Amino acid sequence: MRFDTKIGIVVRADLAAWQRLNVTAFLASAVAGGVPETIGEPYEDGSGNGYLPMFRQPVLVYAGGLEELRGVREKASGRGMEVAVYIEEMFKTGNDVDNRAAVRAVGADELALVGVAIHGPKNGVDKVLKGLTLHP
Repeated sequence: MRFDTKIGIVVRADLAAWQRLNVTAFLASAVAGGVPETIGEPYEDGSGNGYLPMFRQPVLVYAGGLEELRGVREKASGRGMEVAVYIEEMFKTGNDVDNRAAVRAVGADELALVGVAIHGPKNGVDKVLKGLTLHP
């Protein structure tokens, strides 16, 4: 199945493995919550047990450095794409209110990004992510 849109997540390559996974999960939840049409229908097994719905399309995860993440955020925002960010300071907070305050305290160009998720038209997302490598 081909999709008109694409979901891409970029995490900083120098993070610990648990941090990369954590950031990826939080950024994926941002796309799910912010772009509800990306979510499919609930699942059910042959025994009648229900399961939560998931994305209807693949999520590609890339790795990059701080400047690459800043470039992705800037280009995607400039194209009007849906963007989610995760910054270093969020590792030190323990709740959503403090996370939002940490992001609000810093200008866009100064964000200490450790992850960025984007959603938008497939060709536009491809252009924004061009040159990045898929996460190993």
